[in-house]
Amino acid sequence: MRARYSAYALGNAAYVKTSWHPDTRPQTLDLAGGDRWLGLNVLSSDAHGDTGEVHFRATCRNFEGFAVLEERSRFLREHGQWFYLDGDHAVHALRPGRNDPCPCNSGRKFKKCCAA
Repeated sequence: MRARYSAYALGNAAYVKTSWHPDTRPQTLDLAGGDRWLGLNVLSSDAHGDTGEVHFRATCRNFEGFAVLEERSRFLREHGQWFYLDGDHAVHALRPGRNDPCPCNSGRKFKKCCAA
C-alpha cells in the first residue's frame, strides 16, 4: 500500500498500473490531476491466505483546498506478488481550525501557514 501511495504522490502511473490486478486495471491512467499528496495513514491491514484488505486515509491538497481520501482496499496475491483489486472509498473536505497544525506538514499552525 505504501508503495502505491508513493507512486501516486510521485505521479508514477507505470508503477500504479503494474501493481493493479489485470482484471480490474483501467485501460488508461492519468495522474496529472493536480493533487499534491501530503500523507498516508494506514488504519488497519489484514490478510487471509492470498487475499488482503487495507484501510487507509490519505491527505492531499488540490485546487479546492485540503481533502482526505479514505478507502478500504482489497488486494490479491498471485505468484508471491500483491495486486490491488478495488476499494470502497470516500473523499471528504478537510477543514482545519485556525490553531490546528497545518495539513501541509510545515509544522506551523494553519492560520500562520496555508490559511495566511
